[in-house]
Amino acid sequence: MPTYDYECQTCGHQFEARQSMKDPHLTDCPVEACAGPVKRKIGLGSGLIFKGSGFYITDYRSDSYKAAAKKDSAGSSSPPPSTPAKS
Repeated sequence: MPTYDYECQTCGHQFEARQSMKDPHLTDCPVEACAGPVKRKIGLGSGLIFKGSGFYITDYRSDSYKAAAKKDSAGSSSPPPSTPAKS
């Protein structure tokens, strides 16, 4: 759920609220003595955080996998052995 910043238009109290994007904006200040109107501020947002072993399947491969792939690619780059022609 996103976090939204609000500011009271009467007392200047600033606070954050976690709300769904579908929820209506808050209208009243949470300070008991105030209860003035609040305005949602434009926030900077947050950066993306990718969790897990990598964004692509080939990212962050293990050293053993890299060694096997290197060995396999080195073996396939040489031409195949020629076979004697049958007469």
